[in-house]
Amino acid sequence: MSEAIAKSRSEAVLVVGGGISGITAAVEAAEAGCEVFLVEKGPSLGGRVAQMNKYFPKLCPPSCGLEINCQRIRKSHPRLRVFTDAEVQSLTGAPGAFEATIRIHPRYVNEKCTACGKCVEVCPVQRPNAFNFGMDKTKAVFLPHEMAYPMRYAIDGEVCRKKECAKCLEACPYGAIDLDMAAKSLPLRVGAIVAATGWDPYDAARLDLLGFGRFPNVITNMMMERLAAPNGPTGGRILRPSDNQPPKRVVFVQCAGSRDENHLPYCSAICCLASFKQATYVREQIPDSAVRVFYIDRRAHGTFEEFLAKVEADPGVTATKGKVAQVEEDAATRNLTVMAEDILGGGKLRAEADLVVLATGMVPAANHLPLPLKREENGFAADPAQPAGIFVAGLARQPADVAAAMQDATRAAMEAVGFIRG
Repeated sequence: MSEAIAKSRSEAVLVVGGGISGITAAVEAAEAGCEVFLVEKGPSLGGRVAQMNKYFPKLCPPSCGLEINCQRIRKSHPRLRVFTDAEVQSLTGAPGAFEATIRIHPRYVNEKCTACGKCVEVCPVQRPNAFNFGMDKTKAVFLPHEMAYPMRYAIDGEVCRKKECAKCLEACPYGAIDLDMAAKSLPLRVGAIVAATGWDPYDAARLDLLGFGRFPNVITNMMMERLAAPNGPTGGRILRPSDNQPPKRVVFVQCAGSRDENHLPYCSAICCLASFKQATYVREQIPDSAVRVFYIDRRAHGTFEEFLAKVEADPGVTATKGKVAQVEEDAATRNLTVMAEDILGGGKLRAEADLVVLATGMVPAANHLPLPLKREENGFAADPAQPAGIFVAGLARQPADVAAAMQDATRAAMEAVGFIRG
C-alpha cells in the first residue's frame, strides 16, 4: 500500500439501518474503538424488534434488550453518533476511504424536547399510526414509541399544517418545536460500511383468497404482535378489529404467501415459531379459546423444537398439516371460515374462526441505497459476494430470529473493524 493511500484511509464505520442488527453492529464496532456513524431512516431506533410483544423461546419483552443496547449507545458517545430521519444519499471513493453523504430530513423537533407531551395535547391533526400497522392513530406530532431512541417527539411533515396552525409551537415550554427546520446533507468519510437494512413483512393484500384488506378480522402476524403488546393499539388486549371483542376461535395460517412460486418461493425460517408463540398470547389471555394452526411443514431450527412441543401440548392448541386455500366471511357476523386441504387425513377441512392470523414471510426492506450490494435471486444481500469494505448484517442477509440476527451483526461489525485495521 502506498503512503498516500495509507494516509487517506479512514477507521470510521458507517452502519446503515437502526434495527437490532444495526444497533448491535454499531455498538460492537464502537466498543472496539472505532468511530461509528449509525444512520436510520425512521425517527427512532429499534426496527421490527421494537414492534414485538415477546421473544421466543423465553417469551420475554424486547424492552430489556433494547434498553441495554441504548445504554451501550449512550456510553459510546461521542465515538458513536446516531442520525435518525436520515438516509445515505451518495457513496463514492474506494474501500477503506469511502466518501458518503447522508441526507437528514427535518424532524421539526430539536434536542430541547423532554417528551412532556404538551404538543400532542393541542395538535388538531391525526394520522394513521404506522408503528401499529394503521390499527390506531397518532397526532401529527408523535412519539415513535415508548422505548424510542432518541426519546424525542417528531412531526409528520406530510400532514402537519405547520405555521398555519402552530399550536404545538405555542404549547411547547422548552422551545423544542422548529417548524422552519430544513433537510440538510452531511458528508462522512468512512473506511467500511455495514448494511443492516432489515426486513418488511410480505404484502398480505396480494394474497387475494385469504381476505386481508377485505375482511377486518384477517390480520397479519406482526399486527398480532402489536395487539398483544402493552403499548399497542388495544393496550395489550387481543380483540377482533371488527367489534373489539375477544376472539374465542383463532386460526393461524402458516406460509401465507411463502414457499409459493407466485409470491415468495422461500421459507422465512421463523414463522412457525412466531405463530406458536402467538398461540400462547391467545391462550393466556382467553383461557376458553381454541387455537388452530394450519401448516405445510412444522419447522423449528436449532433447539427450538422443545418450544414447539411445549405449546402443542396445550389441549387448547391444535396443529393441522394442511395448506389453506381460502378464507370467507359472514357479512352479518364478520366471522370467518377457513378452507384448507387436510394433507394427513385427506379431503378438505372447514374451520370456523373469529380471527385469522396470516403468517406472512420476510422480504428484504425496500430501499434505494446507493450501495453496490450484490443480491441473490430473492433480493437478500448474501455474503460473501459483497464488494470490499461492505459487510451485510442480520435480516438484510437472510431471514433469522432476533438472537441469530444479533450474532450475525456482531460478526459483520468485527469483519468491518478487521478490514479497516488490516
